[in-house]
Amino acid sequence: MADKRVDVKARSPWSTLKNTNTVNVSPGEKVLDSTITIPGSKSLTNRALILSAMADGSSKISGILKSDDSYWCIETLKDLGIDIEVQNEIAWVRGNGGEWHSNDLYIGAAGTIARFLPGALAVSGEGSWKIEASRSMSKRPVSPLVNALREIGADVNYLNNEDYYPLKIKGRKLAGGEVNLSGNISSQYISGLLIAAPYFTEPVTINIEDYIVQNAYVLLTIDLMKKYGAIIQYDYNLSKIAVSPSKYKAQDVNLEADASTACYFLALAAMTNGRIRIANLTYETKQPDIKMMDILEQMGCKVTRGDTFIELEGTHQLRGGFEISMREMSDQALTLAILAVFANGPITIKDVEHIRYHESDRISVICDSLSKLGIRVEQFKDGLKVYPGTPKPTLLDTHDDHRVAMSLSLLGSKIEGIQLNDPGCVSKTCPQYFEILERLGLSIRYI
Repeated sequence: MADKRVDVKARSPWSTLKNTNTVNVSPGEKVLDSTITIPGSKSLTNRALILSAMADGSSKISGILKSDDSYWCIETLKDLGIDIEVQNEIAWVRGNGGEWHSNDLYIGAAGTIARFLPGALAVSGEGSWKIEASRSMSKRPVSPLVNALREIGADVNYLNNEDYYPLKIKGRKLAGGEVNLSGNISSQYISGLLIAAPYFTEPVTINIEDYIVQNAYVLLTIDLMKKYGAIIQYDYNLSKIAVSPSKYKAQDVNLEADASTACYFLALAAMTNGRIRIANLTYETKQPDIKMMDILEQMGCKVTRGDTFIELEGTHQLRGGFEISMREMSDQALTLAILAVFANGPITIKDVEHIRYHESDRISVICDSLSKLGIRVEQFKDGLKVYPGTPKPTLLDTHDDHRVAMSLSLLGSKIEGIQLNDPGCVSKTCPQYFEILERLGLSIRYI
């Protein structure tokens, strides 16, 4: 029987481990010394799919990530009348110029679709859509985006609980204007409004009321929009972003490997004094999690930043004893918390309060997990402090959160018998994650 908290409907045909309740991760017999390639970027895949669907003409997207999130993005776009063909890691998308078929939609647990699609639908000249999401996605607030869209005339309404999915959206021609938006919970609200902005009849100016938790992801959106022909102006701090009316033009794009996924394997080498080379990612990527390499270097690892690859060699003893803001690379906050267990001094992680509103309350979840492992940890509103220790084998809950599962699995490289419930949740980002760990030498047993 699957864990009762697992939302089976949200798992796509690209998901693996659907019938696996638990995985046991233990150290392998060989020292890690490998070169691997990483699947495509989740963030870039769904951005490129939606921009291509809104564009005039046919686009070719190479290097897509085949995961739950991208599957539901593709299926949702097909339900909206978009012709998409996928072969291996390439998607051909015939755009509709910003017009969509009316339909009832299901978007799974994909935060990118949940934040990127409403604006694109609302600014369409006509049409009506009911959008449902997974249980976990329906617990994550969408009100900052909805409020901003309503402020500039969009017809968006909640069907059940105020501030949350499901939504009802009716398309109409929207004039544009100025809109105020907060960025302190998620940068995706800003990206969602930006993606729709060229299809307003007049310029749109977005004023950020406070700060953006991850500027880099907004810049990824802006860069890709500009590649598709958008006209955008913005200041250095992204406090004011102006978008002029235009239409996206079809493009051929090659997507980078996912830097967030790469970090788990870099951390694995760091923890085990091994070596890993990521053959299809460079330090020059604009994905913010690449800066995790700087932290690993600070902890005593040897880092090589090649022209076509990145490489890390571990160390006998990771260095701790520091405090660090993880705001810009908050997806790696849990990874660093696990590394801290094996450092020579405590590590304090701060400025990540927003990760309490992801698939799980990640700060509370990682603190609870570390406590169950016998590790001393202090929890703060915006982070945590982890003290070095010796974890004891135990069964841990992934809370249907891919980041929780992938970070906790790293413990199994150092101690016998780390067990994780619902390992299949990694299919949101990297369905083959545990297969890669096994190829790298860890002992993986499915139960």
